[in-house]
Amino acid sequence: MSTTTLPDDGNFSKLIDQQLELAAARLPALDPAVVHPSPEDHEEIAVAHPTLEDVLLGNAEATPEMLEELAALEAAPELSEEELARQALAHGGEDGDASTPG
Repeated sequence: MSTTTLPDDGNFSKLIDQQLELAAARLPALDPAVVHPSPEDHEEIAVAHPTLEDVLLGNAEATPEMLEELAALEAAPELSEEELARQALAHGGEDGDASTPG
């Protein structure tokens, strides 16, 4: 755009000011206490439970529940190939065909 096609700065800023005044006149008056309540009015936001990834990366400590679950998984007996195949066939696939594993 060349300088000859740009609007005059004075007219343009006047137009912007008028538009801002019109928009501000349409806004309702807000009570600051309602819009921004004190922090005492807020409930504490629950902190998300750490994930295994968080623990492995050192970003969080493992919870007792997480440690119990890991211990139970380590203590669980290994499943044979036959048992894994039986479970896969027993539950069927996501397509609803019980004859195909998921």
